[in-house]
Amino acid sequence: MPSASKIQSMLLEGDRRSVGRVPEVIELVREDSTRMHALVDCLRDKHSGVRMRAADALEKISRDQPKFLQIYKVTLLAVLADTIQKEVRWHLAVILPRLQLTAREGLRVSDVLRSYLEDRSSIVKTFAMQGLADLTMQQPALCSLVLDLLRPLTRSGTPAMRARGRKLLEILESERVKQTP
Repeated sequence: MPSASKIQSMLLEGDRRSVGRVPEVIELVREDSTRMHALVDCLRDKHSGVRMRAADALEKISRDQPKFLQIYKVTLLAVLADTIQKEVRWHLAVILPRLQLTAREGLRVSDVLRSYLEDRSSIVKTFAMQGLADLTMQQPALCSLVLDLLRPLTRSGTPAMRARGRKLLEILESERVKQTP
């Protein structure tokens, strides 16, 4: 069984434009979920490449197995609020809404993601938009607020933000119609 330092060293390999050995790390974690702890710890590693690849691996795992990350929710919430690294931000922006959150945690995530809409990185902003929209699926009370945030970004954001915004607005507005008596 690979140790925490083995996972860290696997994530260290490659340059900033490379996913390195992320697919291998994902496979290791899927084979044995007790390795998840080491992967989550890598979000706070001193090397930015390790943090970036750890966030990438966690995001890919969360797509179909968010339950694996549920017990690390407190840590992920803290990293979401504290990180300034854009690659970690954009991955966490979509990871956290996939977890089961309390109403208070949902508001906390919403607050952080709204602050991400002011980030210099358009990718962070785009993923924050996605995260906010995803969050409304489990926190429907946020829908009006999120719609109000997405509308101007869909008109004035980067091409990626406008395209994502159009898709998200369509989904959220149709969900809102279904929920209206």
